[in-house]
Amino acid sequence: MICLTLSGNTLASCLDEIKQNRAYIDAAELRLDLLQEEEQQKASSFPSMTDVPVILTLRRKEDGGQCMLSEKERRQLLLSALDGDFAYVDIEEDVKRNDVEQKAREKGVRIIRSFHDFSGIPDDIYSRIYRLSERGDIAKAAVTPHTIQDLLTLFRIAEELKDVPKIIIGMGDWGIPIRILYKKAGSLLTFACSGEAVAPGQVSAKDLKMLYRADQVNERTGIYGIIGNPVLHTSSPLIHNMGFHAINYNAIYLPFLVDNVRIFFALAEYLKMRGFSVTIPFKDAVLMYLGNISREVKQIGACNTVVRMPGMWKGLNTDYYGFLQPILKDIDSGRVRSALVVGAGGASQAVVWALRNRGVKVTILNRTVGRAEKLAKINLCEYDTLDNASKYEGKVDLVVQTTSVGLYPDFDISPIDFHFTGREIAYDIIYKPRMTKFLKEAEKAGCTLHYGSEMLMDQGKLQFELFTGYHYPKEALQNL
Repeated sequence: MICLTLSGNTLASCLDEIKQNRAYIDAAELRLDLLQEEEQQKASSFPSMTDVPVILTLRRKEDGGQCMLSEKERRQLLLSALDGDFAYVDIEEDVKRNDVEQKAREKGVRIIRSFHDFSGIPDDIYSRIYRLSERGDIAKAAVTPHTIQDLLTLFRIAEELKDVPKIIIGMGDWGIPIRILYKKAGSLLTFACSGEAVAPGQVSAKDLKMLYRADQVNERTGIYGIIGNPVLHTSSPLIHNMGFHAINYNAIYLPFLVDNVRIFFALAEYLKMRGFSVTIPFKDAVLMYLGNISREVKQIGACNTVVRMPGMWKGLNTDYYGFLQPILKDIDSGRVRSALVVGAGGASQAVVWALRNRGVKVTILNRTVGRAEKLAKINLCEYDTLDNASKYEGKVDLVVQTTSVGLYPDFDISPIDFHFTGREIAYDIIYKPRMTKFLKEAEKAGCTLHYGSEMLMDQGKLQFELFTGYHYPKEALQNL
């Protein structure tokens, strides 16, 4: 089930949330602690006002809620609300058997026995979940992963506690994959929001249902994703999931925040992933884990696409193609003969190789000169430090920004102090925000602009073909 956590402070506003999200949800959670005091007294009437099963929750402050009542007062409020036809009631792990539990069992209300950890994942998480389920309840663990290893630990709960009825929630940015792939974690449901997240890392009900189709994931669903750090700003899930849906391909594509590439490959094996995209800063770090690489990856030295082959992973690079497409006519016509490339990371490797492969004279500018020198020697081009950017003003046809500087949320930063003359073509491979400070400065001077979204879409279409074997559908393109 996709369960909507209601955030309204009145029953009427909670009903409005359900109505607005009814097409996306299977259940709702009424948070008594978020309601006004007079509304709490009427909560027993709420389940009869809606056609979805409702979970009754009165969350204490220490568990991430707003309830400041004494335990006796909290129990009385829950007892009163249980006069209504709630389908579930959430009772915390440390609450001993009491009249709330007794009343719930007498009425046939299923008990969710929960514990919350906002600091991390407890070492005994498996045994704690098992002990909760032994009481005949649905065990709920809402914990906070901080690494990709933590995320792998949470996914493994499905295997370790296969027959235990449970709900596994990963809070925060690291936990988003387990909220989306809740079925792979063996969870009975995942909690969603209607707008602003009620709990850290919540995904909107609309995205879970329409973008990810999370409730349709099954054993035959192909799992794809994108790894990076940062990565949650990415538009790649929109591109690929819309494409999957358009061709009726049973697959899902989601973002993975990663800190350790080796552990991610272990997670990819556990989830039986079929492929994934690679973004900053792992385009070269993934190479040592690949059993096969394409000619482009070998020459560029960076990989942005990984696909599963029999017995191994294969690395490919679609960045060079995606980068070239918007400026190919300018290169072929002779409009672009020289270029300044800002940055010497994994993304710039593809950019420099693509330009040199087309005969463009390239100078690489980077804060760390040694890295620029290494990349320049491989591609037979020039290099310099970012501090000398002004030397090249008015002397190049194309300026390409390949670093992560200016990426969301750091909108007002440019990696280069450069005065455009207006004759240059300015190209920033960052796609969120669309107009970076780098491009704004170029626009003021009258330069022709190219955006990261162009590169993203062109390289994404090629990735889609590598993942699925199908051309990217035109109907999905029209809806992006």
